[in-house]
Amino acid sequence: MTRDDFRFFHRLRVRWAEVDLQKIVFNAHYLMYFDTAITDYWRALALPYEAAMHQLGGDLYVKKSSLEFHGSARFDDQLDIGLKCARIGNSSMSFVGGIFRGHDLLVTCELIYVFADPTTQTSKPVPQALRDVLTGFEAGETIVSLQLGPWSELAAAARPVRTEVFLQEQRVPVDMEWDDDDETALHAVVINRLGMPLATGRLLPAVSGTARIGRMAVSRVLRGSGLGKSILQALMQAAAQRGDRQVLLHAQRSAEGFYRRLGFVPQGEPFEEAGIAHIEMIKAL
Repeated sequence: MTRDDFRFFHRLRVRWAEVDLQKIVFNAHYLMYFDTAITDYWRALALPYEAAMHQLGGDLYVKKSSLEFHGSARFDDQLDIGLKCARIGNSSMSFVGGIFRGHDLLVTCELIYVFADPTTQTSKPVPQALRDVLTGFEAGETIVSLQLGPWSELAAAARPVRTEVFLQEQRVPVDMEWDDDDETALHAVVINRLGMPLATGRLLPAVSGTARIGRMAVSRVLRGSGLGKSILQALMQAAAQRGDRQVLLHAQRSAEGFYRRLGFVPQGEPFEEAGIAHIEMIKAL
């Protein structure tokens, strides 16, 4: 088994609490490493695990896990955990994985999961939709789609994401969230292969060559997976194509670093909006 056998990797660094007096990782921790990697594997599939399993009508339960040791990881090693779905049976699926330090293979594993009814924990067939997501991802297919359009076409997809992020998580007042600008804005929505909306944003009409991007929202469990970047880039491209000279947005201070990395610069003083600290940021097109 080599690194080339995998297209998905999760990275971690070995901590003191995970090693013995010889600074070698305790054997049991390798299973934890693979379990952590599985969590990120589902993120790579753009599947919010709990909501996705609820939609699919089941859940996954570990049936078998096995490890084979080829070397030892040590304190402060940077490790890469590769995973792939190797087989999907009627009600089970098998994952194989490898833990690498650089190109050195340290541990291999096999994890077998059974898709089952969460109430009775009796097995049931793996849904075709889940099969398609897994096989598509392993084949290198795109696992999300990005749609641009007016509110009349995308409201049904954008509304639940904004409700989750702004109304439920950030407790923005309802009368501040929904406004007339939705009707004139260009909206963007990212949707996964189960048809679940995951991220959204909107582009308002330009004023004197300056467009405004707003209502940027990504489902909490998938933040950091690149969905927000895709939304922002699509809206900026749309602004450039219609001739806008620059784009402006009100960034939450917690997301300021995200916008800086994409070329936005702050202007003016911080302010509060809906009780949340913001900073105005701008970028030339």
